[in-house]
Amino acid sequence: MKQFECGSLVPGCAWHTRAKEEAEVVHRAVEHMRTAHGETVIRENMVDNIKARITDEADAA
Repeated sequence: MKQFECGSLVPGCAWHTRAKEEAEVVHRAVEHMRTAHGETVIRENMVDNIKARITDEADAA
């Protein structure tokens, strides 16, 4: 499983997600950025920043 902790990108945000595929984690994180943080334009560097912070669930244990 892949996971993303929003707080690693947006300090203080407790939202997190996990999914089998990295693409699904990125999709969920982008939607979260839009709805929770008011990001109206998701630039490529934002996606890169999300991808850089995705970890394998086993790594976090």
